[in-house]
Amino acid sequence: MAVETDVLDELRRLRSRVPRLAGSLAATVDGLVLAHDVPDTEPEGLAALTAASLGVAHRMTDAAARGEFRELLVRGSQGYVATYAAGTTVVLTLLADDRVNVGRLHLEGRRSGARIAELVDTHIGPGGGRHAERLARGDHPAPAEDPDRRIGTLPVRTPQRPTHRPRPGG
Repeated sequence: MAVETDVLDELRRLRSRVPRLAGSLAATVDGLVLAHDVPDTEPEGLAALTAASLGVAHRMTDAAARGEFRELLVRGSQGYVATYAAGTTVVLTLLADDRVNVGRLHLEGRRSGARIAELVDTHIGPGGGRHAERLARGDHPAPAEDPDRRIGTLPVRTPQRPTHRPRPGG
């Protein structure tokens, strides 16, 4: 049985376990769809946005010195988007209605993420993706701390002199 079929089965079981779950998607950390159960949503676009948000989540956890990425929760006026690490090469994104039990969503999302990681590692083996080295435990040394730079600060860009003259009064 192909890994995509096994992962899709897990996504369908997840939907049956979480009331008010509107959809689910398993994608690589690079934004390629592995399997999806997301009616009324374009899976390729959602996978690409998941990869982009994963990059931001990694930057946030690094800047705030909160360890390795585990999950991301976004709440909109009509519901939630939750993303969970599923091993080193895959992420699980869940779409839920606004009245979902968020604790249940986290519990089942984490369990399914772990199950999907097992399925992918069994069928494909651990691999590398854009963020794989950041998700893998102990594969990279901690960055050297710069005592002069505060946590969360980014390099400052020096403004350039404008190439045109501003108009008076405007």
